[in-house]
Amino acid sequence: MDQKYRKYSVIIPSYNRADEIKELLTSLARLQFPSERFEVIVADDGSTDETESIVKEARENYSFELKYFVQKNQGPGAARNLGMKNAAGDFFIFIDSDVTVPQNWLTNIDKALHEQNGDAFGGPDTYRKDFPPLLKAINYSMTSFLTTGGLRGKKGKKLARFYPRSFNMGLSRALWEKIGGFSSLRHGQDIEFSNRIINSGAKVVFVHDAPVYHKRRTNLRRFFKQVFNWGVARINLYKIDSRMLELVHALPAFATLFTLLIIVLAVLWTPARILLQIGLYGGILLILVSMIDAVFKYKEIKPALYLPIVIPSQIFGYGLGFIYNFIRRVILKKSAKVGFHKNYYK
Repeated sequence: MDQKYRKYSVIIPSYNRADEIKELLTSLARLQFPSERFEVIVADDGSTDETESIVKEARENYSFELKYFVQKNQGPGAARNLGMKNAAGDFFIFIDSDVTVPQNWLTNIDKALHEQNGDAFGGPDTYRKDFPPLLKAINYSMTSFLTTGGLRGKKGKKLARFYPRSFNMGLSRALWEKIGGFSSLRHGQDIEFSNRIINSGAKVVFVHDAPVYHKRRTNLRRFFKQVFNWGVARINLYKIDSRMLELVHALPAFATLFTLLIIVLAVLWTPARILLQIGLYGGILLILVSMIDAVFKYKEIKPALYLPIVIPSQIFGYGLGFIYNFIRRVILKKSAKVGFHKNYYK
């Protein structure tokens, strides 16, 4: 075999995601990739549902090697570390429990790493056609260049530095031995991990044709909590390494702060009312353009109808988390704040 990486360890952290684990394992069983060249590790972060029995059933039905390890609830970073410590592969791949993968996913990763001599990689996330309209709307808001999704960064884009994300990323065993595992951060630990990968001088490959189908959060309340946590996490990351905070990461916070300030001033100051109207019209225009774009993207109307709620939820949710933790950590010099931390995987 002439492959640079002869065996892959696909590591899945999970906490009470039994139904999603079942769907994910089924998609992994359909991979068009030699089963002897990869193993799957479910790193259970203390689940109390049927995860273990589902993994045992899958082990009997599927040809790939499937391992199961469990720990007391410590968070997704610790679960990924548990997976790496028990992995037999030459290359570790991380995916989240709320994704599924296309049949050529691992084939394309293997090809890109081999052809580009990669030490690490990151891949995109996208939607499946059978996703419900709300999840498609959330996917649009998270990935569209018109919204904050355009700030997440992608190889070749200049708005933000590209950081592989833990829903679809990996690194070689040799690189792991050099930089260590995930930190104790509850949120943002994948960006901090990617930052160490990049700073090590490793060759990081963006595998554009190896997406995962990402369910993300399944209702608006969970979505708001998630993006709020990301805003909080960005400041925590800044306190670790200032290079992990770029101007574009603060744009949702500026928009949130501007909106709140203008609303307060508009009560007493006429020019502020004019600015509020301009901002309102601008927001409506952004949402209308996004809705039209979403209709063309999905070839249906229903996902676009959710965008007037989803887009503001993302921008203001992230912005409020960012502002809250900026005041707490940068201005008041207090210790790190987690944000919403209960039921992290839900």
